[in-house]
Amino acid sequence: MNRKPIYVEIDIDTDMDSLWRHTQTPELHEQWDLRFSEISYLPRDDEKDPQYFLYRTRICFGLDITGTGETKANIHSAGGERTSTLTFGSDQQISLIRKGGGYWKYKPKGKGVTFMTQYDYQTRLGIIGRWFDQMLFRPLFGYATAWSFDMLRIWLEKFIPPAVTMQRAVMHYFSVLMLVFLWCYQGIVPKLLFPEAGELALLQALGWFGGREEQLLLLLGVAEISLGLLIFKLHRHRWVYFTQIVLLALLAAAALIGTPEMLAAPFNPLTLSCSMIGFCLLAHWSARDLPQANRCLRKPAYRSKGDERGWHRSMSKR
Repeated sequence: MNRKPIYVEIDIDTDMDSLWRHTQTPELHEQWDLRFSEISYLPRDDEKDPQYFLYRTRICFGLDITGTGETKANIHSAGGERTSTLTFGSDQQISLIRKGGGYWKYKPKGKGVTFMTQYDYQTRLGIIGRWFDQMLFRPLFGYATAWSFDMLRIWLEKFIPPAVTMQRAVMHYFSVLMLVFLWCYQGIVPKLLFPEAGELALLQALGWFGGREEQLLLLLGVAEISLGLLIFKLHRHRWVYFTQIVLLALLAAAALIGTPEMLAAPFNPLTLSCSMIGFCLLAHWSARDLPQANRCLRKPAYRSKGDERGWHRSMSKR
């Protein structure tokens, strides 16, 4: 199974020293990189020697992946470029990654810096491990790297700490998933599966549709499901939430004008609409400065098949 190394590149509007400090200082590095929960440098006698370190990654259910690594920095004063090479590995059997290596490269670009990485690793569990890595783990690991790089960019360009960015991201995605769930649920359950539970009677009570309430209810169900899926796709566009707020207000008003006695019900259009409007406001606010993996370049322009074969040969010797 031919694996491709993970590559991520991003332009950051910052100076070289700031970027170097935020990526080479363990206390700063572990704040923005989703791949590591803790990084600890081990003592060394000479700064020219490789830097050995311990790392820990929290996964789930109280489990941690621990491992060791070695990094060495090189500064090329002529062009202002810097490079940091890395090898890492874990002896834990629960770690899919057995050992790997790669580099970080820092290249001046205008008033900023192009920050790039390429790395690869060997897996455990034989063909099953390689298949799982190719189908799920490697794409997610690459996505986490790119998302982390953009979170670092936000920290350096807009001075928003990663902890704040993570809180916004959790709030945003939770609000979006709740909106998607509520729109799809309202489209599927009370309109398509069980219209006789009350939605059909509500439309009939309005008396506006001349006996075509069933067809209209079907169209409304399909429209709400489509809207839920559209929100999932366009969740970063803030106009989506203003549109929803207007639509929710109109739907609630129409329902309560036709049957005002519904206000006495424990669950009614007003309470549902207000709750969804609240999620819209949260999702709209938290969409600001949200990291995006697709801001990063995922393939180097200079890569050739020969380069990839050479990379795999070097990794197989580690």
